[in-house]
Amino acid sequence: MENNYHIPVMLKECIDGLNIKPDGVYVDVTFGGGGHSREILKHLGKDGVLIAFDQDPDAQRNKIDDPRFIFVDQNFAFIKNNLRLLGYKAVDGILADLGVSSHQFDVPERGFSTRFESDLDMRMDKQGALTAAEVLNTYTEDKLHKIFGIYGEVKNAKSLARAIVTGRVEQPIKTLADFKRAAGAHIPKGKEHKYMAQVFQALRIEVNAEIEVLENFLMQTADVLKTEGRLVVMSYHSLEDRPVKNFIAKGKFKGEVEKDFYGNEQKPFKIITRKAVIADAEELERNSRARSAKLRIGEKL
Repeated sequence: MENNYHIPVMLKECIDGLNIKPDGVYVDVTFGGGGHSREILKHLGKDGVLIAFDQDPDAQRNKIDDPRFIFVDQNFAFIKNNLRLLGYKAVDGILADLGVSSHQFDVPERGFSTRFESDLDMRMDKQGALTAAEVLNTYTEDKLHKIFGIYGEVKNAKSLARAIVTGRVEQPIKTLADFKRAAGAHIPKGKEHKYMAQVFQALRIEVNAEIEVLENFLMQTADVLKTEGRLVVMSYHSLEDRPVKNFIAKGKFKGEVEKDFYGNEQKPFKIITRKAVIADAEELERNSRARSAKLRIGEKL
């Protein structure tokens, strides 16, 4: 099941980064197909524990039958409370692979992929109220402009937003075909695939509040990791990589690192990776999804 579900990116680098102790407690906050989790379990002894988070109902089918494995059906934004509920105040390592799994792109009705004609859904959590269709049909032109520009880095974000707002008056934008009808003239010829991927990225980030969730999660990692515990995060675009990089380096997302009265830096992590780790040529050959992946590792001070 796991192979066609999602090939884990930089598996060895992630496992090395966690610096696994056989009797430690580890958390995989993006379980997905379970590729990283299965590898972590191989490095744990009989007293080790692995807690995996995933709010995607499809991921639950990949649960691992192992007494050391605990599955939490939740978004990782709630890591601290869920660990407390399970009786764990502090853990030895946390892994987050922020990529959308191949599986989600391959299931048409999830509405993540530009390859299939489907409803524009894009919810990671099926219980969530906001869908991509709702964003396109209810947001103001100004708000759409910002989302496309900031989250998708879409070049003509302003004129695209105007086209959406104009087009939805005639007919609501519910499917991929509806979107193309409203935005057609603004999709650059010969670059359709890249353009649509940027637009879909922007919608997906908005629907799932991905940047907010990521920042919430990072703040909590500082509270739940033991001293010398490792935080290993893999991101796939600069919007995610930037907060990860800043938080590991400074303990905050903007501005300079705080200092105490004596000028000592007040930050929760020591940087283990000076520069982001990227996949090697052999992996890129095997798995094109690894191309944009950046891995950063911090150690709790």
